[in-house]
Amino acid sequence: LTWLSEKSAPVFVVATANDISQLPPELLRKGRFDEIFFVDLPMAAERGEVFRIHLAKRGRDPGQFDVPSLLDASKDFSGAEIEEAVISALYDAFYGQEELATRHVLSALAETVPLARTMDEQINRLRSWAEGRARNASVARTVKSNAEVRKMEL
Repeated sequence: LTWLSEKSAPVFVVATANDISQLPPELLRKGRFDEIFFVDLPMAAERGEVFRIHLAKRGRDPGQFDVPSLLDASKDFSGAEIEEAVISALYDAFYGQEELATRHVLSALAETVPLARTMDEQINRLRSWAEGRARNASVARTVKSNAEVRKMEL
């Protein structure tokens, strides 16, 4: 703790926590970390980027996919869950001896229960904790409150 507040080297310290509310207050006070950011689930535009990244990473042209449909089907999905849906869709297409298409990804998304639904109470508790205590990591969320952004996304 002393090093965090007295460091003189040009070091930027990054730390993550699955539940920041469980960390001791002396670790969170100003001077230890310059800023606390809250990383929420990706919004529509961010999910679109995640789809584009993971489709391209697997040699597919994201322009050949109905991304708006994928966004509608992936509300409340994390980036990791989207990646796994793309991977699962690739397996399904391969076993069907077909080229990967939007319908394969939509099917994989439909078969996935995202953590946001499984752990809804815990995630909402973290969001409540972050409100007024942490900066939003998402650029879109810095303009409006989480509630306003979520209403816009519906």
